[in-house]
Amino acid sequence: MKRAILKSILYAVILLLSLELLVRVFHLHNDRPQRYLDEYGVEKWVPNQKGYSVTGNRRQNVGEYRINNFGFNSVYDNYTVSKDSIEVAIIGDSFIEGFHQDYTKSISRKVEKKLPNIKVLEFGYSGYHLAEEFNLIASYKHLFKDIDRVVIYMRFTDDLITGEYAVSSRLSLDTPMNRLLKKSKLIVYAKDIGAFDPVKNAVESTVNFIKKVKPNDNIEVHKDSIYLANFKKLVKTYNYDKEKNVLLLDYSLCSSEFLSYLKQNNFKTINFNEAFKKSSSPKTLIYDQHWNNLGREIIADEIVDYIKNEKLK
Repeated sequence: MKRAILKSILYAVILLLSLELLVRVFHLHNDRPQRYLDEYGVEKWVPNQKGYSVTGNRRQNVGEYRINNFGFNSVYDNYTVSKDSIEVAIIGDSFIEGFHQDYTKSISRKVEKKLPNIKVLEFGYSGYHLAEEFNLIASYKHLFKDIDRVVIYMRFTDDLITGEYAVSSRLSLDTPMNRLLKKSKLIVYAKDIGAFDPVKNAVESTVNFIKKVKPNDNIEVHKDSIYLANFKKLVKTYNYDKEKNVLLLDYSLCSSEFLSYLKQNNFKTINFNEAFKKSSSPKTLIYDQHWNNLGREIIADEIVDYIKNEKLK
């Protein structure tokens, strides 16, 4: 019996080592850059990191990223602006960050290709919501004051969960234990494909049951009003610049109340939903909602049209 147990342990170790080797050889794992909080209290990526973002369960999508000196995914080493040139900033979460595509083919590069005399700076970071994006602009006002236009990507259903800025909990995940676990690319890969989700969900359900945590149905029912209230608060807190800033939106995700407020108060917007509907081809990746290359081309075209209409060109 003892011998059988020892053999089982040995075979299990050999199997795990073999799987670890396969994941490394075929690079099935995702190379995640490290996060940090800079001297301005802005969360972003640790500068000067390179790697490949691998998503999907069998390398369905691979994108090369390059974190510059400023902490964002870009071809530019530094973000320098001048009153004598035209610069446009694009701010947003993972959709703008663009890890799903090589950094040399980002939305910003697509815009620059169509408008060669304009420099487009990227400020995309996974997980950003509107409060964090507004905080970024305020924290780097010395940089943004000379930027001619600022395109702010916002998902109404995700980015208005709060009406004030606070340091996120994402940094708390960067513990010595997590860093140790990430040394195993098999664990990273298994986590990315959801192998641990059933256990995680079971633990969360058990904890909620013990703590008698119940869904807040009141918030769910009134979330559109809450989101609008949060937007109004953020706009007031950060003295939103209606002349320089434009919101990049999917109108189909926004409440009618929110859209009416934007229109009545003269907020500039880019609605890419109409352009998306004109093409029958998929605009997102097969396995998640992030834009594929066609989706990014359409977004770039919409930004280009906006810039032309603003006569920045």
